[in-house]
Amino acid sequence: MSVFNAYMSLSGAIDADVIRGERLSHRTTYRIGGPAALFVCANTYEALLKTVEVLREERVPWVVMGKGSNILAADTGYDGCVITLGREFSRMSFADDGRVTAGAALQLSKLVSESMKRSLTGLEFCAGIPGTVGGAVSMDAGTRHEWVGAVIEDVVSLRPGKGLVRHAASEVEWGYRVTSLPTTEIILEATFCLQPGDHDAIARDVEERLRRRSQSQPMGRPCCGSVFRNPGSRSAAVMIEACGLKGYRVGGAVVSDVHANFIVNDGGAHAHDVVEVMRHVHDAVRDKYEIDLQPEVNLLGFGA
Repeated sequence: MSVFNAYMSLSGAIDADVIRGERLSHRTTYRIGGPAALFVCANTYEALLKTVEVLREERVPWVVMGKGSNILAADTGYDGCVITLGREFSRMSFADDGRVTAGAALQLSKLVSESMKRSLTGLEFCAGIPGTVGGAVSMDAGTRHEWVGAVIEDVVSLRPGKGLVRHAASEVEWGYRVTSLPTTEIILEATFCLQPGDHDAIARDVEERLRRRSQSQPMGRPCCGSVFRNPGSRSAAVMIEACGLKGYRVGGAVVSDVHANFIVNDGGAHAHDVVEVMRHVHDAVRDKYEIDLQPEVNLLGFGA
C-alpha cells in the first residue's frame, strides 16, 4: 500500500481537493477523530473515477463519507483514503411531473427546503435530519414510520471497475437504517417521486417536525444523532432512560439529558470515551431487558 504514491498521482492532476493527514474531527459532526492518511473531495465524475482507479492500483483502502453526521472516527484516524463528493454531486433538478433528481452530496435539508418551495410533498419527514442525500439513501433515513426508500424511483451509483449502475427502487430491499445497495458501490444520485401539495400545509408540517426535533433532541451539540437502532417496536431511548443513564459520562462523552439515545461531545471528548459510554449503555440495557442494542452510528478506523 502506498498512500504517498496515490497522493502524488492525484494531487494537481484532477478536479479535487487532495489532502494528507486531514483530521476527521474537522469532517464529522461529532468533532472527533484522528487523521485520515489521505482525504479526497472529488468535484467531478472523472475525478472520482480516477481517484478510485489510483487507490485500487496502490492498494489503498477507501471509504466514502458525506457530512460525517453518522460517523464516529477513531482517535488514531483512518489508515486509508476518505472520499467525499463535491461540486458536481451537489446539484438537483426538478421535472414537471414531481420527480426530483438530487446528487449524493446535496444536503438533505436543502432538498427538503427546495421541494417545499415548489409545493411538492413527500419529504416533510426528512425535516431536521442532518447529512446528505447519499447518506440518507444508503441508510434509508427517516423516522420509525416513514423512510426515504418509499419515495425513491431509482439510484445511480458507481461500481468500481464497471462504471455507472442504475438501481430501480423496486429492486432494492429497504429496511430500518439499512438497504441492499452494494456497499462496494458509491451512490452518486437518486430520483425521488414527489406529489403536488398545498404549500402552506407542507410548510406547517415541516415547521412542526423541526419544532419537535428541537425540543426532543440536543440540537447544536456535537453528536452523531441516534447511537443505537430501535429494537423492533421498542424505543432504545426509553430503555436507556429507564436504566437511569441520562447524564452518564466518560471523559467528554455524556448521555444527553434531552434524548437518552444521543451521546454528545460535551467538550474534548475522544472516540474511546464515546465507545466506553456505548459499551456501558449496551450492557445496562442487556442486563435489564435482555435486548442486544445494535449501533446505528458507523465506526471508522477501529479495525475489525
